[in-house]
Amino acid sequence: MRLVAEFTTEPFEGEGEPPAHVTSAFRALEAAGIECELGPLGTSAAGESDDVLQAVLAAVSAALSNGAETVTLQVRRADG
Repeated sequence: MRLVAEFTTEPFEGEGEPPAHVTSAFRALEAAGIECELGPLGTSAAGESDDVLQAVLAAVSAALSNGAETVTLQVRRADG
C-alpha cells in the first residue's frame, strides 16, 4: 500500500531560511530514499507504507531534537 504523509513543524519563523527543525526533518526523509518535498507550509513524503512510516518516525524525531515544539502529521492512503 502506498501512503502520503504531510507534516508541519512549529514554531513558524516566517521569511528566510527554514529553521533547523524543518531542514533536519527533511534530511531524514531524503536519507530514507523516499519521495519527499519541502514546501512553504509543510513537508510531504510518499512511498510504500513501511518506508514512509519509518521515514516519518525519523523525521519527527529529527524535528523534535532540533527545536520543534509541535509536529502536526497527516497520513493517508495514496490508493484510495
